[in-house]
Amino acid sequence: MSWFLFALICTLGWGCADLFYKMGSDEEDRYSHLRIAVWVGIVMGVTALVLMPFSESRLTLSTLPVNALRYAPASLGYIVSMVVGYAGLRYLELSVASPVQNASGGLSAVCMVVYFLLTGRITDIGEAYSALDLAGTVIIVAGVIALAIVEQRLSREENTLAPDERKYRFGALALLFPLLYCLFDTLGTAADGIILDEEVGLGLGEIDVLVLYGLTFLLAGLCAWVFLWVREKKVYNPFALKTEWPKAVAALCEEFGQVFYVFAFARDPVLAAPMIGSYCVVSLLLSRVFLKEKLRAPQYACVLAVVAGIILLAVSEGLSYT
Repeated sequence: MSWFLFALICTLGWGCADLFYKMGSDEEDRYSHLRIAVWVGIVMGVTALVLMPFSESRLTLSTLPVNALRYAPASLGYIVSMVVGYAGLRYLELSVASPVQNASGGLSAVCMVVYFLLTGRITDIGEAYSALDLAGTVIIVAGVIALAIVEQRLSREENTLAPDERKYRFGALALLFPLLYCLFDTLGTAADGIILDEEVGLGLGEIDVLVLYGLTFLLAGLCAWVFLWVREKKVYNPFALKTEWPKAVAALCEEFGQVFYVFAFARDPVLAAPMIGSYCVVSLLLSRVFLKEKLRAPQYACVLAVVAGIILLAVSEGLSYT
């Protein structure tokens, strides 16, 4: 399967995850983001334990610490960004938070290109990528960044309204959450692209990365669970599915996308990063359908631009096999 199909499936999976993250967020619960982290830790941890016997490096209890340190830049960047993103969903509509967060796809692609140029992985971008690849990537990045700018302006308009008329609890100030997500996710994604690259990577395979990231998030989820126990003086039960099911579904969609993400990055991280970052378009459309969040003409224009960019990448990928 090509990087494009892996990236496309990941995009759909993470777009669905965003919908359920929002459904599982409670503005009145200041620890809602930590409860989501507990569920993600459970799902990723179980997956990691199942996959461990199949890891390329034959990971064992003795080799885990060393390999975990090698993967730490990526895993820490992701975990911090995701927990910050969960917190932001308490104060922002999904259609606002997701596009701002996912500008990281374009930024990380730039970081990876610079790194690969410096290490000789790419000597001539024009030879490594076709005109359609470059055009599609530029259009996707421009569309996502434009979408983020549109959302930022919409959020700033909230400051002109009376507090009881605002949809966003903290107005433009709440944008700090997706902006911080963007920063940390850029670092994690760029690190992943370098680590997984088949020529200049650290020798960690796709299954290795799934195992290491899953176990790291399991530890983070356990820490969040203990923190909730101490702070609330009662044990948080994530398996009370009558109320917690959106968090569980979100975590399953997240891990589903993660599996396809690592395989897409192992094949072509530079093209995969901006395309996967465009999963905010899926989030945007789902929020319109299921959460009844209204979209404006500029938002639809940005969505169409991103879709056009993805189509160009699909055409380029198809031509490469002819």
